[in-house]
Amino acid sequence: MDEVGSGAPAGGNGAAPRPRLEDVAARVGLSTASVSLVLRGVPGPSERTRQRVLKAAAELGYRPDRTASALASRRSRLLGVMVDIHSPFHAELVEHLHTAAEEVGYDLVLSTLTRTRDENTAVETLLAFRCEALLLLGPVAPASVLAELDRRAPVISVGRRITGAELDVVRSADDDGVGQVVDHLVGLGHRAIAYVDGGKGVIATDRRRGYRSAMRRHGLDGQISVLHGNITEESGEKAGRHFLDAGDPPTAVVAFNDQSAIGLLTAFRRAGIDVPGTVSVAGYDDDTLSRLAAFDLTTVSQNAEEQARQAVTAAVERLDQGRTGPREIVLAPSLVVRGSTAQPR
Repeated sequence: MDEVGSGAPAGGNGAAPRPRLEDVAARVGLSTASVSLVLRGVPGPSERTRQRVLKAAAELGYRPDRTASALASRRSRLLGVMVDIHSPFHAELVEHLHTAAEEVGYDLVLSTLTRTRDENTAVETLLAFRCEALLLLGPVAPASVLAELDRRAPVISVGRRITGAELDVVRSADDDGVGQVVDHLVGLGHRAIAYVDGGKGVIATDRRRGYRSAMRRHGLDGQISVLHGNITEESGEKAGRHFLDAGDPPTAVVAFNDQSAIGLLTAFRRAGIDVPGTVSVAGYDDDTLSRLAAFDLTTVSQNAEEQARQAVTAAVERLDQGRTGPREIVLAPSLVVRGSTAQPR
């Protein structure tokens, strides 16, 4: 005999009926409205009620029909997230975004950036899935393009400062974060402190400015050294080889992000250079790799969890609370000192 709910035909006339919201409500003796609140993650029901409803739904095998709900309400309750598939920091942000979205009854649709898939393609995919707002992680498109996109769906720029357009922004103070790294290295006694750049984008510009400003603040104008780079481990390795070939390497190097810093560490260690004994290395982002004992990287935390929470809050304010004016949330970054920096010999 086939088991009920196994997907086998019931009574020879087709598949077993799919459990309905009404079935869950009947099981726990509540209204369908109360059960719906629990299953959508909306605040209100007590924890005891939540547990009863979730247990009944699991026992019955109930799964919400998101498509039917969206058609009935004309709302998808989906937030679109554009994410760089190569960024460990973006991966961490997405994890926190999922949590924050679920807490307010929304879900996420992810669209990735790759070496062959650009921002426009990623964004159009999110709109095709009827995402109600767009959370763009580190977008590089011009402000005018983002402003035009905001007319189609609310845009929240996460991580990047926007000038010349009235958009929602959630970011950390990147210039201050790099300044904290320079302050730390100067405090250890370093003077020859180089910087490996992150390219031409707004985020890279802010971090580069933070390095230059901090060096000047410490009277180290003559020691300013900016080396071209980008966001990858490969660029960090290339920069490391450049410093080694120069014959007179700096005693400390600050990289645009943790990926680039890990590339630096790799180049130095392959050449037998002691880190931090001979050269100190610092990154930016405090991503998951930087915390591994193999790298133990001094870096800057952008507070990914709070950025995610603020980004979802901004979207909900636009979608559900009627806010129309732009908001910019600037979070204070914090230095995380680990084993890749020390006093110069």
